[in-house]
Amino acid sequence: MPPRGGIITSDVDARHGRTAGWAYTESFVPEDDVLLRARERAAELGCHAPPPGTGAVLRVMAASLAARAVVEVGTGTGVGSLWLLRGMPADGVLTTIDVELEHQRAAKRAFAEAGIAPGRTRTIPGRPADVLPRLTDGAYDLVLVGADPYAYPEYVEEALRLLRPGGVLAVDGALHEGRVPDPARRDEVTTVVREVGRALRADERVVPALLPSGDGLLLAVRR
Repeated sequence: MPPRGGIITSDVDARHGRTAGWAYTESFVPEDDVLLRARERAAELGCHAPPPGTGAVLRVMAASLAARAVVEVGTGTGVGSLWLLRGMPADGVLTTIDVELEHQRAAKRAFAEAGIAPGRTRTIPGRPADVLPRLTDGAYDLVLVGADPYAYPEYVEEALRLLRPGGVLAVDGALHEGRVPDPARRDEVTTVVREVGRALRADERVVPALLPSGDGLLLAVRR
C-alpha cells in the first residue's frame, strides 16, 4: 500500500510516461483516513476511484465555482464525491448516480464517516443513461463524468445540457491508462475516449483543457 496520501512510482508509471514530478503532484494534497478507507473499499469492490491528483483538482474546481449544484456520473465508493463535497459550499448538493447499489452503500458509509449532512447528497441508483435525461437543463455548476467510458459520448452530451453558462464539465480518465496519446492504440475504449477529447476540443460550446492529473482530467467550461 502507498504511504499515507502518497503514490509509489513503478514500471507501470514509466510505461505511461509518468515521472517523479507526476508522482509528486499526485501526493501534493494528501488524503485523510476517510478518503483512504473509501479508496480501500473501491479496491475491494473492484470499482474506479479518482486518483488523489484528480480529486484535488476537482475540489479546487468546485471551490472556484462555489458550486452549489453538482452531478457525478459514477459514485463508486465516494472518493470523488468527497473531494467534490469538500470544495463545495456548506449548502451545496451533490447528485451522484451509480448503477451498483453496493457501491452507493459504501459511499454513504464514507459520507457518514466524513460528517457530511444527509441533505447534501442525493444518491440515485440506476443507469446514468436513464437518470441524466430526467435532470434539469442548465441547472448545474459542475458535472463529473466517470463510470463507463463506452458511454462517455452520451454522458458528455447530457452534461453539456445540464450545465449553466460558465459551468464546468470534467471527464475523468481522459488519457485512459496513458493510451490516448499513442496513435498506435486503437482498441475500442481508447478510441472512444480519444474521440470524446477531440470532439470537445472542436466544440464551440465549450472552452476545453486537458490536464495530466491522475489518468487525465479533461475540463471544459460551458460558454
